[in-house]
Amino acid sequence: MTDPIADMLSRIRNAVIAGHKATKIPSSKFKVELARILKEQGYVSNWKINEDSGRKTISVDLAYTSDKESVIKEIKRISKPSRRVYVNKTEIPRVKGGLGICVLSTSKGIMTGSEARSQGIGGELICSIL
Repeated sequence: MTDPIADMLSRIRNAVIAGHKATKIPSSKFKVELARILKEQGYVSNWKINEDSGRKTISVDLAYTSDKESVIKEIKRISKPSRRVYVNKTEIPRVKGGLGICVLSTSKGIMTGSEARSQGIGGELICSIL
């Protein structure tokens, strides 16, 4: 697999479209941090690490409203292995005027765009979520 982060986002996107309550994703430190951010921002209801026959997976429980609509409307990979996108602190985008979030990989770890803006640091623009 050339882009495991895109695979994670695609698995979440496909589970939302299919109306599933949860999805399983192969685990890595980066993916765990991304799942933590999604939980903090309310896009997923919960996540946990499972170990199935020696392989670790992340089980992500998707969040839905009381009308059974998904909280995630759009999830998009921005920086790719073939084309990396870096932004400085003044170029961090606001997703749909602040309705969504963007996730950055910075020198101080993985964080949302608003956290990076408040700390005054830039980094690699990973994805945007609405």
